[in-house]
Amino acid sequence: MAELKMPEINSVIIAGNLTKDPVFRQTNSGGTPVVNFSIACNRRFRDSNHQWQEDVCYVGVVAWNKLAESCRDNLRKSSAVLVDGELQSRTWKAQDGTSRTVVEIKARRIQFLNKRKKNGEEDEEDEEGFIEDEAHETHHGHIEDDGHMYEYKYLTSD
Repeated sequence: MAELKMPEINSVIIAGNLTKDPVFRQTNSGGTPVVNFSIACNRRFRDSNHQWQEDVCYVGVVAWNKLAESCRDNLRKSSAVLVDGELQSRTWKAQDGTSRTVVEIKARRIQFLNKRKKNGEEDEEDEEGFIEDEAHETHHGHIEDDGHMYEYKYLTSD
C-alpha cells in the first residue's frame, strides 16, 4: 500500500494595525536589511450569553531586503497592513542563558492600507514618493468606503 504524505502547506494572511514603530536593522554578515514589527488583529464573537465580545491577537512579523526597506519608509505605529506570508519559528539564547523561541510571520507580501481624504488631499499617512525596484511587483489601487478613500500598495518580497 502506498504511503500517504501530508502536503507541506505553510501560508498565513492576516490584517491588523502596527502596535509600535517598526524596528529596522541590517545583518552583521552582508548588511541584509530586515525589519520586525507586530500587529494587533481584532476578532469579534458572541459569547455563551449571546453578547458581543472582542479578542485581540498580537502577531510578530519579519520582512527582509527591499520589502524591509519599504516597511521602514512607509509604516509606523497604528499603520494598517495586510500581511501574506508563512509561519516560522526561531530559537536563541537569552542573556540569562535560557533558550527562547518565537513564532512569527515571515512576510512574502505586505499591503499598506492608508486612509486618504476624499477630496484628493493627502493626510499624514499617505505614501506618495514610494519607490519599489524593478525586481518587486507593486500593485496600486483605491477603495472607497464610508466617504473615505483608502489607498493600497501591495508589495512582494522576491
